[in-house]
Amino acid sequence: QLQLVESGGGLVQPGGSLRLSCAASGFTLDYYAMAWFRQAPGKEREDVICISYGGGTKTYLDSVKGRFTISRDSSKSAVILEMSSLKAEDTAVYYCAARAHPWLCGSPGERYDFWGQGTQVTVSS
Repeated sequence: QLQLVESGGGLVQPGGSLRLSCAASGFTLDYYAMAWFRQAPGKEREDVICISYGGGTKTYLDSVKGRFTISRDSSKSAVILEMSSLKAEDTAVYYCAARAHPWLCGSPGERYDFWGQGTQVTVSS
């Protein structure tokens, strides 16, 4: 069973940066489509960004385009979410998720099979 563990969340000032990591032990994530989601208090979960098996990426939220990037660190079997120019509205619990099929990034709301426990990101002065 693939288990995902997110790390790197925390408190950051507006305009700052954070680097979230999603790692799996005993599995390589290279063969999975990987995505980051977020859920703010009182709001529904949002698809944020995805990276496909082939390395193509898709950003779902217009509000994070140009500020968030997703990449793989194959040496650590991890997927990285780099966040910059953070805003208060980026405050949320961030989750990573994985699926083997389909391995291309699709439309928002598609099913993912494996989920991490989430990491809190708080953007505040």
